[in-house]
Parts: sequence; structure tokens; C-alpha cells
Amino acid sequence: MAAQTVLIVYAHQSAGSFNAAVKDAAVDALKKQGCNVLVSDLYEMKFKATATEEDITGAVKNPEHFCYGNETMLAWQEGRLASDIVDEHKKLKEADLVIFQFPMYWFSVPAIMKGWMDRVLTLGFAYTLEKRYSEGIFRDKKAMLSFTTGSHETMFSSNGINGDMNVTLWPIQNGVLNYCGFQVLAPQIFWAPTHLSSEAREGLLEGWCARLQGLLNEAPLTFPPVDIFDEEEGFQLKPEVREKHAESHFGLTVGHHLEKPLPPHNQMKAGV
Repeated sequence: MAAQTVLIVYAHQSAGSFNAAVKDAAVDALKKQGCNVLVSDLYEMKFKATATEEDITGAVKNPEHFCYGNETMLAWQEGRLASDIVDEHKKLKEADLVIFQFPMYWFSVPAIMKGWMDRVLTLGFAYTLEKRYSEGIFRDKKAMLSFTTGSHETMFSSNGINGDMNVTLWPIQNGVLNYCGFQVLAPQIFWAPTHLSSEAREGLLEGWCARLQGLLNEAPLTFPPVDIFDEEEGFQLKPEVREKHAESHFGLTVGHHLEKPLPPHNQMKAGV
């Protein structure tokens, strides 16, 4: 069996950070398993976060009304994308698994990582209207979020001041990763490491290293397949699917909640 390739998209400014230690632990553990490990260190690369005309070499099709998605799809088809995007495309094509490593900013990813998603997940290359979700272009690849929080775990509970972390994760895990077809592995969350002792942080790293041993064989989170939605009815759940779940206590997912209680741990644990 060919060696698997893992791409780590990493966003932290400091090599002395806990995020750096988490990234380094992943690189070391995965290499020991025989994986090829690629790292995109976004701050080190000074990766451009803004989606602009500069991402295209040569003339744009409609300079009066620049439409980033359409213009970059055309540039991708014609080999006219900026070199930094092309470099990331090459890494992404090789990758069997993509790990996004970052500190959570404002309940989301840092701007530089959002810029990577905006620019690298190009229309045509990463998704089309026909190829998305369970029929997505990257359906043979896996992806996951690995991140630190500033708040304690209790604060991100359904009773906590920040609200349910499962809800916080939905826009990125469903709206970016699952949208592009990735099989989404459960996130690795390091709760408030700045509030912990160095021994406790070391314990978190040991837990991560233990998970890394079987990471490539983990089952992904569950998302509904495209074929249970009716395109003719504006991509609504098909009536027979709604009927099937009518007696269920919980909704299907965090997003497809059917006006029922959210299924517990839906964005944080596989098989629930």
C-alpha cells in the first residue's frame, strides 16, 4: 500500500506556541507511521488572505463586474491562477488527509486560514454546483479541524455562555469541508491551554499523539447524503425522509434539526 500523504494547514504566528507543539507532534507521529507530511505554515509563507484580481494572471473576463468565483474557475481551467494558489492545489491533490491547525479566533478560523479556504478551494477545482457534499470532488479525502480555544470546555456547552460547540463547528465542518466532499473526522479540541499547567498541556499532547496512531483509519462524522434532498423542491428534504424521522426525538444534524432537539455531539463525535 502506498504511503499516505497528510497536509497540515497551520496558522499560528509563534514557533513557541502550543499550536506549534501540536503541529510538530503531528508531523513527528505521522512521519513515524510512514506518511508523507506536507506543512503549509501560513504566517511563515506570508500567505495572502484576500481574494482579489491579483489571484489571476492576464486579463479578467469581466473587469466591470469582477466575479471572483467565475473568474478564478476560468483562470484555473486556463492555467492562469497565481503561483501560491497553484502550489496549494498541488499539495491538496496529493493529500489523503488535511489537518487544519489553528487557535480559534472569534468562534472561527484566523483570517489567514479563512483566506486559504477562500482562495485555494477554487470553484471547479474544489467544488461545483453538481459536485458538492456527498458527491463532492474531495469525497475520497479526509479533513479535520485541530484547534485551541481561549475559553474552558464548560463555556462551550449547551448551557455555557458561549453556546454549544457543535453549533459553532457547523459552518466550517459542514459549510466548507463537507461541502467540498471531504470525509470530516471529529475535531481535536484543546480546551483553554493557556489556563493549564505545563504538565496538563503535556497531557493534552500525549492524548493527541495517541489519537494520531489510528487517525487515518477513523470513521468520519455523519452528514446527510445529497440524494435525500429534492432538487425540484429547492433542495428540501424529501417527504419520505421527513416521515421516516417524524418519530425521532432528535433532528438529523445540527443544521438539519427538523425543529427538534439537536443530536448530541453531532459535530464532535463520529457514529452519533
